[in-house]
Amino acid sequence: MEAKGKCASGFEAVQQAFEAIFDDPQERGAGLCVQVGGETVVDLWAGVADLEGHKPWCHDTLVNTYCCIKPFTAIAALMLVEEGKLELDQTVAHYWPEFSQGGKGRITLRQVLCHTSGIPALRLPNRTPIMYDWDAMAEVVAAEPLWWEPGTDVGYGATTYGWIVGELIRRADGRDPCRFIRERISEPNALEVHMGVDSEHFHRIAAFERAEGRTGDNYAQDLRTVMVSEPEHVATLAFTNPSNASRQTSDPRWWAYRHPGVNGHGTAHGLAGFYSALMGGRLVGPELLEEFTREHSNDIDRTLLRPMRYGLGCMMEQPADPGASHRMGPKAFGHVGLGGPISFADPERDVSFGFVTTTMGSHVLMDPRVQKLAPLVYAAL
Repeated sequence: MEAKGKCASGFEAVQQAFEAIFDDPQERGAGLCVQVGGETVVDLWAGVADLEGHKPWCHDTLVNTYCCIKPFTAIAALMLVEEGKLELDQTVAHYWPEFSQGGKGRITLRQVLCHTSGIPALRLPNRTPIMYDWDAMAEVVAAEPLWWEPGTDVGYGATTYGWIVGELIRRADGRDPCRFIRERISEPNALEVHMGVDSEHFHRIAAFERAEGRTGDNYAQDLRTVMVSEPEHVATLAFTNPSNASRQTSDPRWWAYRHPGVNGHGTAHGLAGFYSALMGGRLVGPELLEEFTREHSNDIDRTLLRPMRYGLGCMMEQPADPGASHRMGPKAFGHVGLGGPISFADPERDVSFGFVTTTMGSHVLMDPRVQKLAPLVYAAL
C-alpha cells in the first residue's frame, strides 16, 4: 500500500518498511512520524480509519493511544514542581489528606511517577460502572489499601497513576488535569493529542480492531494467562478494574473520557512533537528533564510481570529484556500504549518517534512493527 505524507531524502527505507506493514491484510490504518532536531523528516499515513474500509486515513485522524499519554502527565506534574507548587519527595497525602487511608501516608509523588508507590491496582468490587466519575474514583483511590510498602517493589499503575497524579495537578493548580495539559503542553506546541476528545472531533477518531494470531512475546503470554486464571491478582486488577478493554474504544463516553493515564487520542506527529518540545526545552528546564529521564526504578514489575526500568513517568531501555527494546539507543525513553501505539525519544541523536495504529497486536511493550521501523530510522541518521 502506498503511503501518503512526507519522507525526506535518505529515509526511503523507512517509508518502504511502513508500507510493507500493510502486506498483512489484517492491517487497517497507521501513522508514523519521525523528527530530528525538531524537524520532521518522516510523516506518513496509510490505510483506512473505519471497520468497513470506506473512510481513508488522513493526516489528522485520531487514534486511541492509551498509556502513551503518561509522560505528558508526568511533565505536567514536573512543571508544577518547577513552579514550587508540588515537590517530588513530598507525600501525596500532604496535598490530598484523604489519600493517607490504608497505610498510604508515606507515598511520595516521585514513587507514583516511577511506579514504586505500592498502589498499582484497585481491589474488587468492579469499579467500571463509576469509572467516568472523577470524584467518585478519587474517593475509591484514596481509600484503597497498600499492596506493598512504598519503595520496596515495582508495579505499573496502569490506571491508578492517572488518578493520583491527576488529582495532585488539580489540587496544586486548580484546573482539571487534562485541561492543564491541553493549555500548558498540547496547545502551545500545536500537538494533536487529546485527553478527552471534544464532540466536534469525534468524526476524526479511527476504529480499533484486534488482529488474529498475534500472540505476543513470552512475557505477554504469561500476563494473559494470569489475567484469565487469577481474577484477583494485582496484574489482573491493574488492567481490568476498571476495564480498559478495546471494545470501549467505540463508545463516545470513552472518546470524551478525561483520564490522564490511560486515555489519550492523538496522531503520530502529535506524539513525536511532544518529545521534540521536551528535548527542545519548551516544557521543563534541563534539571527536571534530567530527573525525568534518569533511572528511578529497575526490577521485575509485579503488574507487567517482566523486567521494567522507569524514569519519572516514562519507560526506559531495559537491557534485561531485549525483546522490549526501542531499538533506538541505550538512553531512549518514552511510553507504549495498548496494542501497538508508541512514542519515544533518543536524546543522544535528538530523535523523536511516534507510531499509531488501529490494528491491535498482543505485545505488551514494543510491537514488532515498530522494532522493524526504528532501526531503519537510525540507519538513515
